[in-house]
Amino acid sequence: MKINTALILAAGYGKRLNPLTHKIPKPLLKIKNQTLLEVTIKLIQKLGIHKIKINTFYLREQIEEFIINKKFPLDIEIINDGEKILNTGGGILNMMNSSQEDNFLVFNPDTIWNNDHLDCIKQMEKFYFLNKIENILMIVSKDLSFDKGLKGDFGFIDSKLKKNSLNNYIFTGSQIINKKLFKNIKNKSFSISEIWNDLLKKDRLFALESKTKFHHVSNLHIYQELLKN
Repeated sequence: MKINTALILAAGYGKRLNPLTHKIPKPLLKIKNQTLLEVTIKLIQKLGIHKIKINTFYLREQIEEFIINKKFPLDIEIINDGEKILNTGGGILNMMNSSQEDNFLVFNPDTIWNNDHLDCIKQMEKFYFLNKIENILMIVSKDLSFDKGLKGDFGFIDSKLKKNSLNNYIFTGSQIINKKLFKNIKNKSFSISEIWNDLLKKDRLFALESKTKFHHVSNLHIYQELLKN
């Protein structure tokens, strides 16, 4: 089995990048003459995935126009959050509901993805289907983060995520997730952490560790430093 559809979260306000994001949505900020969104799409293409859904809300017309003008040789569909922003979990669910697939590869374009991530994603996919699980996250040690101010999200023991006093691992922004995890969700707008927290309680939140240095556009200062890098 394999993943056939990727989801990209591109709806957010990007407030930590103000004033740049007053007029430009965060996914359209550039690193080395490529937008963060384009870098993410090209990585997905290299994985052999041809269907992409992108959720939008803030300055959505710019993202729609960008996709039209770039003419990517892929089946890309824009899914708008609607009248209100749906947060990460709601945005993912809204995209899932427009597909007949059950399993999805999800990306946050705030991370600067590169070819070194390809093997890790393929390993995630293999582990996911081999072990018949419903969610797996790509994580990275805090030591590999370009932004030394980022706090860790999880502890990590034997392929599973925990919450502990150290929480030395950061979620990179890539995960594989199954639609059925959302069946009991009542709210339209919610954070994906609600799904993760439920799985943590059941000791069923899995992860694979990336060994690639983590570059993430977390705020204006870090973005400016990444431009120099």
